[in-house]
Amino acid sequence: MAFILPKYHEPDFSEERFLNAPDAKFIICKKDGTLPENFHSTSMYPEYFKIDGKWVLAEESRMDSQVVIGEENGIIKLSVKEMRNVKAGDKVIVGREEDCSEGIYVHVSGFGSENGEDGEDFAFRQGRSRETSFAKDYDNLIELLKHEKEHGNIVWVMGPAFAFDENARIAMQKMIENGYAHGLLAGNALATHDLEAAMFHTALGQDIYTQRNMKGGHNNHMDVINRVRTCGSIPEFIDEYKIDNGIIYGAVKNNIPFVLTGSIRDDGPLPEVYGNAYEGANAMRSIVKNATTVICLATMLHTIATGNMTPSFRKMSDGTIRPLYIYCVDAAEFVVNKLHDRGSLSATTMVANVQDFITRVAGGLGIL
Repeated sequence: MAFILPKYHEPDFSEERFLNAPDAKFIICKKDGTLPENFHSTSMYPEYFKIDGKWVLAEESRMDSQVVIGEENGIIKLSVKEMRNVKAGDKVIVGREEDCSEGIYVHVSGFGSENGEDGEDFAFRQGRSRETSFAKDYDNLIELLKHEKEHGNIVWVMGPAFAFDENARIAMQKMIENGYAHGLLAGNALATHDLEAAMFHTALGQDIYTQRNMKGGHNNHMDVINRVRTCGSIPEFIDEYKIDNGIIYGAVKNNIPFVLTGSIRDDGPLPEVYGNAYEGANAMRSIVKNATTVICLATMLHTIATGNMTPSFRKMSDGTIRPLYIYCVDAAEFVVNKLHDRGSLSATTMVANVQDFITRVAGGLGIL
């Protein structure tokens, strides 16, 4: 059955409560990186603000940020900024009521049915565990990916577990080469061990198929990092050493943008890795802001970070509003259930080995 996007139902602004609501209030910020008291903090839902008598949608939202009133070509434009990016002189919307009584309305049922009830596909299913059946989730995801290949933007958030398995690397490379990836977010480890696997067929010195420890293999990942740094960049390393396989190879050769964000424990790191957390977060958001489907795999910290900067909706170039789907897959129930805190209408969590997950998905798409 072909995937069909659900219709978005915007609020009925002809209702008396919206007509009688006051304009949203704002206070001019006095200092960079600080906010006025009583500032409004955003959620992952569509949010509307009454400005000069008209309800305006904050189009590029995210959790835990602030709304700044601006103007673009003579038209009111609402920007959603993290606190650190707010500047002195910005008009920051204030108010804590979200029921339109202060000119602020958070729309939590936009993708529900006509009668206002939430559709089943968008209700967060609680208590997902190893005993849960995920057969329907696989079928839904495969149909979603077929739709998104042509009409959306798929971003993968990946932990290093993929690089430790030969079949998973092949499957993910196939996903990239067949148009099922439009962006990649990861850390130093995923890229390092994937390139190690491409050069030595090992990850942390262990053969990625037999799992045998190779003699002197503990040096392999450091050799790779050193060679990439000597070359100056990952693409130059791929060309210099004739790398012809893997996830990062697939991304580079197919011009898929990727962002690698670092941590204190990183070896090297690779030249492309962001060492400054806030610069890395900004780079991640530049990828996420285009996403219509985000799939987070075996990386708790990157999953939480990405989830916090991802809304539950996306306004498309033709003006339509559609859901933004988030999948979180991990072998640990704790990790997938962290998305409970987001309360996202479109988050699906699956407890599974991500290496098995990606090969099953690629097989379901007929590319493996």
